[in-house]
Amino acid sequence: MSLRWRMRGLHAKFVLLAGATLLLMLVVVLLLLQRQRSMQEEVVARSGEAMHQLVFERLRERGEAVAAQVSDTLVNPLYYFDLDAIGVIARNLLRQPDVRYVLVYDNNGNILHDGSGDIPTYGQAMRDPLAYEAVSASGVHAQWTERVLDISSPIRLGEQRLGGVRIGYSLDAVHADETRAASALGESLEALGTRHFLGIGIAFAALVALAAFASLLVQRTLVRPIRELAGVAQEIEAGNFQASVAPSGRNDELGELTRAFGRMADSIARHDREIRRMAYTDALTGLANRLAFRESLDQRLMQLRGAGRELALLFADIDDFKRVNDTLGHDAGDEVLVQFANRIRTAVERYGDAEDTLLARFGGDEFVILLQGGPHDVRGMATGLAETLVEELARPLVVQGRQVFLGTSIGVTLFPEDAAGATALMKNCDIAMYQAKVAGKNCYRFYSRAMDQAVERSVRMEQDLRGAWGRGELSLVYQPIYRLGDGRLVGAEALLRWNHPEQGSIAPAVFIDVAEQSGLIETIGPEVLRTACNDAMRWHRDFPGGEGLFVSVNVSPRQLRSGELPAQVAATLRESGLPAAQLHLELTETAVLGDEVHASALLSRLRNTGVKVWLDDFGTGFSGLSHLRRVPADGVKIDRSFISDVLRDPDDLALTTAIISMAHSLGITVVAEGVEKEGQYAILRERGCDLAQGYWIGHPVRYEEFVSLLA
Repeated sequence: MSLRWRMRGLHAKFVLLAGATLLLMLVVVLLLLQRQRSMQEEVVARSGEAMHQLVFERLRERGEAVAAQVSDTLVNPLYYFDLDAIGVIARNLLRQPDVRYVLVYDNNGNILHDGSGDIPTYGQAMRDPLAYEAVSASGVHAQWTERVLDISSPIRLGEQRLGGVRIGYSLDAVHADETRAASALGESLEALGTRHFLGIGIAFAALVALAAFASLLVQRTLVRPIRELAGVAQEIEAGNFQASVAPSGRNDELGELTRAFGRMADSIARHDREIRRMAYTDALTGLANRLAFRESLDQRLMQLRGAGRELALLFADIDDFKRVNDTLGHDAGDEVLVQFANRIRTAVERYGDAEDTLLARFGGDEFVILLQGGPHDVRGMATGLAETLVEELARPLVVQGRQVFLGTSIGVTLFPEDAAGATALMKNCDIAMYQAKVAGKNCYRFYSRAMDQAVERSVRMEQDLRGAWGRGELSLVYQPIYRLGDGRLVGAEALLRWNHPEQGSIAPAVFIDVAEQSGLIETIGPEVLRTACNDAMRWHRDFPGGEGLFVSVNVSPRQLRSGELPAQVAATLRESGLPAAQLHLELTETAVLGDEVHASALLSRLRNTGVKVWLDDFGTGFSGLSHLRRVPADGVKIDRSFISDVLRDPDDLALTTAIISMAHSLGITVVAEGVEKEGQYAILRERGCDLAQGYWIGHPVRYEEFVSLLA
C-alpha cells in the first residue's frame, strides 16, 4: 500500500470520527431546543394569566409592602441589637394570615431572630435554596417555591446595610384555589417533562457511547503508540542512546512515524558511539586520550578506596622530541609517536590484562599508564614496567630511512601511598617525571615528598630569575685562557654569575638549569653575548695587551635549537664592532651530537661569518671520535672530569692523549679546562694540548680585575 493511501486511511478515521461527533451533537441540540420551545409555549399558554394574577399581583404586592414596612421598623432595634424588640416585631408578623416564617438576619446571612421565644436558630446560616438570592438582593425581592412565597428586604440605616428580613407566605390557600385548573396543567407538564427528559437521556446516552468508543479508538491507535515513542525519546534525552523502538506493522502515518523514529534512534546511537570514540580516543595513536584516562582514573579510585588494593601511575615523556619535529618535520614526529605508542603498548601488555592497565596519550609527546595491582605488589610492577620502558624506548627508531635515537623520562607515583585523589596523583607524577629529566633523562623516578620542595624551590628561583638581569643581579666574570706552549694569555671565557639579594651567590649549575628548563635562557643568553662582546671590544680598544684576545661565550642547547643564533650573533658583532674571529661560541658536545644534521647546518652558518665554534665538555657523551669529523668545530674543550684524574688514572691520560691527537689530525684546537695542579699543566703541555684554563692558572674575575692582567 502506498504512502498516500496510508495517509488517506488515517485521515479518513479522523474525519469520520469528527463528523459523527458533530452530527450527533447537532441532533441533541436541535432536540433540546425543540423540547424547550414546546414546553415554554404550553406553560405560557395554560398558566401565564392565572399564576401571574394569583401570585404576583396579590401576594407579592402585599408581601413587598409588608416587608418594606417591617424593614423600616427594624432599623433601630437591629442597629442597637435589641433582640427583644426584634422578637416582638417578628411575633406580630407571624400572627398575620398566611405568614409561615419570619427571619431577621445579618449581612452574612446568619439568623438573628425567627420570632420564637428561645430562638433555636440564632447564629445559624440560612442554607435553604432561597437564601442566597434573599441575602444578595439590594432591594425588596420576591421569590417562591411550590409551597412558599419568600419576600425579602434589606434593612438600611442611611447607606449602611445592617442586615435583612425575610417573610415567607404559605401558598396553600393559593393552591387550594387553583387545584382544579392546576391538576390538568400538572398532568400535561408531567407528561411533557417525561418526554423531554427521556429524549435528552437517550441523546446523552448515545453521546456517551460514542465518546467512549472514540476514546478507546484514540487510545489504542494514537495515544498508546505516541506514548511509547515519547518514552523512548525521554530515555534518549536522559542519555540512554541504546533505547530501541518496537517494530510497527501499521500501514498508516503513525506506523511510518514509528519506523522513522526507530531509524532516527538507531542513527543517534550510532553517532553517539562514533562521537564517544572520537572524544575518548587519540586520533594519531588510537590510545585513550586525556579525557578518557581521567574518567577511568576517577572511577577506579572510587572502586579501590577501602578495598586494600594499590594503583600506580607512570608519566612518560619523550626526551628531546621537539628536535625531531624541528629537523625531520611533523610527519616524522607523528611516525615517532606511533612507534613509541606501539612499544609502550607492547610493554604494558606484559604487566597485566586490559582490566588492570590503561594506556593513554595526553597530547604531544606525553603518555600516561595506569597500572593496577593487588595488595603490596604494585611498586614492584611499576619498577619493572618503568625499567622495561626505559630500555625499550632507548632503542633506535627508523624514521624515513634514518635512525633516530631518543629516550624517555618517566615519573611514577602510587595510590594511596602518595595521594588519594586523581588531581594530586597526576601532579605528583608530573613532578617525578620532571625530576627524571633533571637527573639526566632516559630514566625513571618515583615520587617523594622531597620532590615537592625541590619543585617549589625551582619555581621560586624561576620567579626570582625573571628580570634579574634588568635589576643588575646577573653579571659576567672572565676566566683567563692561556697558551700552554709559551704561557701567554690569549683569551677569556665569559661566565655568568647571580648575586641574589637574599640568598647571596647562587651556583651557576643551579640557576642556569632553571633558566634552561623555563626558557628564560633565550632572554638571558643574548644579553650575555652582547655584554661579553662589548667588554671584549673595550679591552681591544683601551688596553694594548688586549689586542687579539678572544672571548668565549657559552650557548645553551635551547638557543641552538631555536635557529635564531646566527642572526643574533651577526647583530651583536655589528653593534659592538668586535671582529668575528675574536668571538668563540661554546656548545656542549651532547647538544650538538643529539642532532648532527641540524647542528652541522647551524654551525656552518656561524663559521662562515668568521666566528669560532668550540665543543664544550668534550668526551662526556661521545659514542665515537669519528663523529668529530662530521661536526664543523674549530676547537674542543676536554671535560674537567678527565683532567682531574690525568695524573693518576692511565685511562684518562690515554683518552686525553687520543682526543688531542685526533683533534690535531683534523686541524682542531684543543683546550683543557679544570687545570688545578702544576702537574696537570705540565703533562698537558707535554702531550701537545694547545690551551688551558683552571684555578691553578687563573680564577674567574670581574672585568676590572681581568683588564689589570692585560697591564
